[in-house]
Amino acid sequence: MTSSATDHVMARITDAVTEFRSGDTDSARTALVALWAELGPAGDPLHRCALAHYLADTYDDPAEALVWDLRALDAADVLTDTRLHAHDASLRVAGFYPSLHLNLADNFRRLGSFPAARRHLDVAGESLGTLAADDYGALIRTAVAEVTELVAAGDTTRRPTH
Repeated sequence: MTSSATDHVMARITDAVTEFRSGDTDSARTALVALWAELGPAGDPLHRCALAHYLADTYDDPAEALVWDLRALDAADVLTDTRLHAHDASLRVAGFYPSLHLNLADNFRRLGSFPAARRHLDVAGESLGTLAADDYGALIRTAVAEVTELVAAGDTTRRPTH
């Protein structure tokens, strides 16, 4: 197993996410965008998926977040369990899809594109079975239910727990 301590790219992503979570959004975004430029569109799909997934969270604008969430999904689509297991043997690519589609659904909802949001919620809902019955799984299941309610209500406001 390769930990982020020996995977220098994952360590840089983790450092930027830590900056973001401590409130330094601009610095985190700058670091992640610079790293994306280094990786390029043909870079390691694990790195691209993780980076794009977290970078999307640094944007308040749902259109900007959508671009990065689509890039994360694109990278997940070419990521293999073999590559993922080299990083962490407990992970499976299938377990990424509920969150990835949830994020896309939430972006489309915030943009007022409710049919697209519903399509991604359907995929997220269908893939929830890949998640464990743990805190993370509960978090994603709750968020899917919340976004589903917001779509049904035609609500485009940002979720406080985004």
